[in-house]
This record gives sequence, C-alpha cells and structure tokens, in this order.
Amino acid sequence: MSIEADRIASLYDRHASAWDSVRSRDLFERDWLERFRALLPPAGSVLDIGCGSGEPIARYFIDAGHQLTGVDSSPAMIAMCQERFPNTAWTVADMRTLSLGQCFDGILAWDSFFHLRHDDQRRMFPLFGAHANTNAALMFTSGPGHGEAVGTFEGESLYHASLAPEEYRALLAENGFEVVAFEVEDAACGGHTIWLARHK
Repeated sequence: MSIEADRIASLYDRHASAWDSVRSRDLFERDWLERFRALLPPAGSVLDIGCGSGEPIARYFIDAGHQLTGVDSSPAMIAMCQERFPNTAWTVADMRTLSLGQCFDGILAWDSFFHLRHDDQRRMFPLFGAHANTNAALMFTSGPGHGEAVGTFEGESLYHASLAPEEYRALLAENGFEVVAFEVEDAACGGHTIWLARHK
C-alpha cells in the first residue's frame, strides 16, 4: 500500500476539479466545527491542514470572522482557494514537513491527516504542538482502529490509514494535548471518527 500512499498528493492535484464538484456543501460537520470553535477565542486564528478547495469548511471559519491559514499539498486546490478567498492566507505545502513559524488558536486536519502512513501520522503530533498556542484546539479525523484501507476516486486508488485509539491518546498526551471529545464513526457526521483535543 506504500505506492498508493505516495500518490495521494498528485491524485488530488490531478482531480481537484472533480473533487470540488462532488464535495458536499451541506456542512454535515457543523456540530463538530461548532464544538471546535467553542474552544477558540473570538476571531481566533485557525490553521486548516489539508484545506482542499476551501469549500465548505474554510468558508465556514472565514465567514465566522476567524483569521484562517489554509495549507494543502495540491497547487490546483490552493489556486481554487485563492480565487474564492483572495484575502486569506493559502500555502502549498506537505503537511509532513510543515514549518510556518507561527502558532494558532486552532488546528484542523479534517479528512486529510488520515491519508498519511502510520509513521508519518506519528510524526505529525510534534508538528501540531509546534504550531499550537497555549489552549489551542486540535481536531482531526481518523479511522476507528489500527489499519490501512484503499478506496477509489476517479478510478484511482485512494489510501487511508489509522492508528489505534490508544496510540492517538498517547501521542496527544506526549505532545501536550488533552482529549476533550472522541467519537467513533459518528452517525450524525457521516460516520466520521473524530478527535477534539486542547493544547495545555
């Protein structure tokens, strides 16, 4: 499955328009986004890692008055973000080597972080910590248990991986985060497994 993992960034870049056209705009994530926002100061800064085309999640935070910085490995996705939200900071970058030199009040990795291999996911937690202000919120999606899975998008293999919940809890604690909420396959949120934590 390592080959599929290596192709994630180029897959999304090649099929950015197709992905954007099928991405739901109904914001089924709203309840979790509101729980995340409740941990932020008013108009607090948000780092959206794997922001895609900016719809609908980045728009939600921008419209709510947050200072958002979006990061994605796909230049095509970032180009759509820049066209839609020209006054927002957008960066083409690989999340695995992210080093923005600033900290944020909230860090989001929704449906992005879970495309990384197990070891790359483990290495992300120090990067989360390095970009987090004191009391910063962190929210990400994962699988329900340790494993790998390969789906398809536009006829190509789409890689996903997850660590076990116990390992996520340990990694969060080791990097200064405490778990605020955790839900496995939340039926009210499209079956997503969601982690919400706070930096100490």
